[in-house]
Amino acid sequence: MKTCLVVDDSKVIRKVARHILEALDFTVAEAGDGQEALTHCTTMVPPDVILLDWNMPVMSGIEFLRALGEAELPRRPKVVFCTTENGSAHIRAAIEAGADEYVMKPFDRDTIESKLQIVGVA
Repeated sequence: MKTCLVVDDSKVIRKVARHILEALDFTVAEAGDGQEALTHCTTMVPPDVILLDWNMPVMSGIEFLRALGEAELPRRPKVVFCTTENGSAHIRAAIEAGADEYVMKPFDRDTIESKLQIVGVA
């Protein structure tokens, strides 16, 4: 079974994402900020994919992405940025920092499934 780490400071967004991902046969873990997500990725088997929010306390999504890129992991998870930030500069910054794909909030099952197919984990 594929695994996904949902990283968002909103408990509601994590719950919605978990519901969608579990319906797509993913095992789901959650993190409330980038630091919690980084700890998860470096102390456990990294997930197949990370659904990542941009704006979070403690460590933002972009800071997490940069730290993930420097971490010594057995394999790098695919990363789908999931945020309300829609400017081309934000999208470019996310891709340059290591994101594999980008999705806008609010999202639905079809959108998430499509992005997971694009990154090769659906």
